[in-house]
Amino acid sequence: MQVNEYFCHPKALVESNSIGKNTRIWAFVHVLNGSVIGEDCNLCDYVFVENGVKIGNRVTVKNGISLWEGLEIEDDVFLGPNAAFTNDMFPRSKRHSGNILKTILKKGCSVGANATILCGITLGKYCMVGAGSVVTKNVPDFALVTGNPARFRYWMSKTGEKLRFDEENFASDTDGNKYKLNIEVLENLNYVTES
Repeated sequence: MQVNEYFCHPKALVESNSIGKNTRIWAFVHVLNGSVIGEDCNLCDYVFVENGVKIGNRVTVKNGISLWEGLEIEDDVFLGPNAAFTNDMFPRSKRHSGNILKTILKKGCSVGANATILCGITLGKYCMVGAGSVVTKNVPDFALVTGNPARFRYWMSKTGEKLRFDEENFASDTDGNKYKLNIEVLENLNYVTES
């Protein structure tokens, strides 16, 4: 007899055999077979996890979220209540195109309550999507985006602080993490990396 090393509320339905140690699955959650959930995750009430979804370690999925096939969530991601995800750009009733677009949420990113994430995009490491935003394109690492459609506002640290760069384009946060603002003039692109 297999002993589960995770908590499952009696009113949850878990069909997957790939649930990590110390994960907590609360009431009215439905996890389909074929999904993979890492260690020390928290899936709150009324979460649906479809076949083929991959969830890393220490991920928080708040209430009322459906995670669809094609979604890959890396470690330490936070998903706020009622965040919405898609996997088909041209959905029709009773007619599935079979073209599932992969959406990737990189390590440490956060998605605010009621935000909508269109399919086929990547949310970068430690980026943050503001509550109610509609994300229609990739979000760079460490960027804060808000609005409909979501637009870049400023750079953020791992700790959630606004990054303030010095004259040499370096910044740090209260935990001592260091960052570099890289400016690519030819491509009209700015991005932040850890230094």
